[in-house]
Amino acid sequence: MIPNLRGRRRHAETPAPGLIAGNRRTSGPVQRIARRLIARHGFTFAGIVVGLWFLSGLASAANAANASVFLEDQTWTELRDRINAGTTTIIVPIGGTEQSGPAMALGKHNVRVKFLAEKIAGQLGNALVAPVISYVPEGTIDPPSAHMRFPGTITISDEIFEQLLASAARSFRLHGFKTIVLIGDHGGYQADERHVADRLNAEWSKSPVRVFAALQYYQITQGAYVDKLLSAGARQSEIGTHAGLADTSLMLAIDPSMVRKDRLAAAPKLDAGDGVYGGDPARSSAEFGQLGVDMIVSGTTEAIREFARQQPK
Repeated sequence: MIPNLRGRRRHAETPAPGLIAGNRRTSGPVQRIARRLIARHGFTFAGIVVGLWFLSGLASAANAANASVFLEDQTWTELRDRINAGTTTIIVPIGGTEQSGPAMALGKHNVRVKFLAEKIAGQLGNALVAPVISYVPEGTIDPPSAHMRFPGTITISDEIFEQLLASAARSFRLHGFKTIVLIGDHGGYQADERHVADRLNAEWSKSPVRVFAALQYYQITQGAYVDKLLSAGARQSEIGTHAGLADTSLMLAIDPSMVRKDRLAAAPKLDAGDGVYGGDPARSSAEFGQLGVDMIVSGTTEAIREFARQQPK
């Protein structure tokens, strides 16, 4: 018997169940495209699904890049288009690689400043975040001073650090950014940030581009955050200046994997010999730290907005 090829062809070209609702064809855009492809080119429904899935994946990837505030997630054309559309503020997060006692990882500043910079950029709405600068002044090598007395700390000179910041700022100006914001998570280079901003702003006085050393970011951790901790039940003797309760709590709120919780309260008590200065991290908590996160993000965001309001057009 000769097979009914015409019948098979009609069956093969019948739209899949998703394209017909009862006796009436559905009219969504995907269904209309699928019907045309089936009628004109003999594509199978499965092939169409795979094709549409692939295209939707490309669209999702593009949307993810546009949703990210991190410069390094963009292609150069995506970045160009975002700058042309009005995203002309770039935040330069500055961290540091240094010891923070036996209970906190060496990359504390880098992880923390990236997290907070992302939050600040999100609140601003017209800002991107540059890659974290993780090589910063940390003391001398010969003889070793400050945190350089502990393995893992990396240092560069103040001169090289300021040149690095200035070169980054010049790069951002070249590509169309108008407001270049420096935020530093470490106290040791706050003056360097201000020096760079002052020099470049004087040099660029006849252009609309400005550099803002957002020192408020760090000042909040030393003032308003401490006051908030005290009102929330922390003791002055616990807060410390480095790797104490205030510092460690911020890290617990942002990335607890960076903190060795089993070492916080274990004997012997951590002290200056361990790299913990002026405090006790034993009662550190994410709840304490979140107080600082909220204050740093809101306070720094408002400082940047105020700077932008005063910026020449």
